Amino acid sequence: MMNISIILPTINEADNLKLLIPEIINNLETVENLNFEIIVSDDGSTDSTKELVTEINLKHSNVHLFERTSLPSLPMSIWDGIERSKSEYVLWMDADGSMPAETVKELALLLMQNPESVIVGSRFVEGGAYKGIIELEEKSMFKAIVNVYKSNDTVLGMILSNLFNKLLRFIFNSKVHDITSGFIIGKKEYFSVESFKKANYGEYFIMVISNLISSNINIIEKGYVCETRKYGKSKTATSLLQLINRGYPYVVTAIKVRNNGN
Repeated sequence: MMNISIILPTINEADNLKLLIPEIINNLETVENLNFEIIVSDDGSTDSTKELVTEINLKHSNVHLFERTSLPSLPMSIWDGIERSKSEYVLWMDADGSMPAETVKELALLLMQNPESVIVGSRFVEGGAYKGIIELEEKSMFKAIVNVYKSNDTVLGMILSNLFNKLLRFIFNSKVHDITSGFIIGKKEYFSVESFKKANYGEYFIMVISNLISSNINIIEKGYVCETRKYGKSKTATSLLQLINRGYPYVVTAIKVRNNGN
């Protein structure tokens, strides 16, 4: 029997959680020999996140809310969830609906076949992509742009994210394709607070990957299609200027990691 804790770091994601949590439950309940819990690690949401998770908990006792009181921090929100997890394995992911519940199931199944490895959900290997960019190829330009606009994401943001990840991978000299993924599952003991507390935002994941590599942990990438956000405002860079401002810590982290020989 495998036990997995799923960490969902949140700030005002109630509308997305309303869809995501039931989808995760429905997908994982079909997996044999798997127990799981879901921990919503909340960073001071002012929407109905607390009420929603409390309501879900009445029906699903394996869904928990942790209300952080420290300063908002994506990396530490994830780490606090990891610390409070009761399972041998942990998975964390974005709570904005961009990472499909079906992929959570796929990552769990792949882990069950490779229990000593770490599985990373990847946008940049076979089977991986951005839905918004796929729609540009499959639909009319007008429909694709309308769909992405409604999602509060931008095609430019998706393209810039792809190019930026390639730059970081070059600097880091990493064999892992998606080093800004933030979608990962592995043994709880593989992860250290040091990777989280020194970061401000998503650059923590570069340190996570670096530490796994230096510890000779096998990393398997599983491709998935990154969905467009359904509700709320995107927290990723949607312009070149935002990419430069938000991307600077990533570049610094990648250079430090490379200089340290990881």
